[in-house]
Amino acid sequence: MIAFVLAIVFIAFCFDFINGFHDSANSIATIVGTRVLSPVAAVVWAATFNFAAAFFGSTAVAKAVSSGFVVQTYVDPWVIFAALIGAIFWNLFTWWYGIPSSSSHALIGGFAGAAVAKGGFQALLWGRKWIETLSAIALSPLFGMIVAFLLMVIVLNLFQKATPNRVDKVFRPGQLISSAMMSFAHGSNDAQKTMGIIVGLLVASKQHFVGQTGLLSYFYLEDASRIPYWVEICAYSAISLGTLFGGWRIIHTMGSRITRLRPVGGFCAESAGAITILTASNFGIPVSTTHTITGAIVGVGATTRLNAVRWGIAGRIVWAWILTIPAAATVAAVAYALMLPFI
Repeated sequence: MIAFVLAIVFIAFCFDFINGFHDSANSIATIVGTRVLSPVAAVVWAATFNFAAAFFGSTAVAKAVSSGFVVQTYVDPWVIFAALIGAIFWNLFTWWYGIPSSSSHALIGGFAGAAVAKGGFQALLWGRKWIETLSAIALSPLFGMIVAFLLMVIVLNLFQKATPNRVDKVFRPGQLISSAMMSFAHGSNDAQKTMGIIVGLLVASKQHFVGQTGLLSYFYLEDASRIPYWVEICAYSAISLGTLFGGWRIIHTMGSRITRLRPVGGFCAESAGAITILTASNFGIPVSTTHTITGAIVGVGATTRLNAVRWGIAGRIVWAWILTIPAAATVAAVAYALMLPFI
């Protein structure tokens, strides 16, 4: 069983890598779309600030994921394994079709689906975290859109007499700052979901690591009240490496297909996204960075005119948001059911 648990920890970090790969568009799509940075420079920039969040962010979201969604007595290595299969499947499926979806909600959906497959709906810890997370599906993109719209209106009024070239000269370097903020926010929220899943796994498997020595002693965790430092560093490293490789299909969708962006629009979208995500992280709410930055990009586009937003593309994205939790949950539940003969 120890080898199985270690394998699941490795798979969890693989999911974290895929998360960064899938969600790199959140951090760099606008800065690539406005041609402020080349794609290679942009992913290096984003990965650096993804990792920087390890030293300044809280662990409130990780604790929420580890103990706020599923009753701990129903959590075991098989449930975590099935949850990761559901989340990874949905991430790869949406990446292949270039659809920005939420890695966070895929993981939570997979976790819930596997738990329900094991113990029925009583395995779910209905309460505040479910309410916050489900509400955030609608509220985080809406809040990102409103903040981006307001920022864009303020900036347009401040620079109404300036030429477009002068505005670009101001906001091209400004977008480096906003992109760094967005990457930091992405790391601070998204890496913690994987941390939470691993903590849940270690607490559920603690009987296998009691009395272990050497490296195995680090896998013993009594409860979910603390996050081991090695879990934090590995999670931030994995998501940063994933960002470094970039999910170019989704970057194309978000950087140019939703609406056309200039540096000023990219700055406002990224700033709005970062403000929204960092606020949620502070309160331990696992929001979707994908939902938030997509809403912010729509908000920027809407300041020009409503038909500047390609609503057909936006509609496909919204459907992906709605389907993410039930789709990942279904795959995870099926995966758990297929494992039953081996449990």
